[in-house]
Amino acid sequence: MYFVTTKQPGYVLFSMTPSERAALGLTEQQRVQLLLRQPDGSWKVRHEWDTNQFSHTQFMAALHYRDEPSDPERLLDILPSELR
Repeated sequence: MYFVTTKQPGYVLFSMTPSERAALGLTEQQRVQLLLRQPDGSWKVRHEWDTNQFSHTQFMAALHYRDEPSDPERLLDILPSELR
């Protein structure tokens, strides 16, 4: 799986999944946010954690050889159990 990086206000880094149903955002406060696309096209933060616990790079690298899940909620499975 790959991510497409784009600009999004309020984020240092904002990368979407190929289907654009989910995204990973990095805030200036070094918080990683997993966002899900809403039916109206907006983004909703589904989960958030500190980069010191599990970085955005670790998250994306863990998905490198996997297919994008049909249910974007399954992306949370990548997180260590203590962060879910």
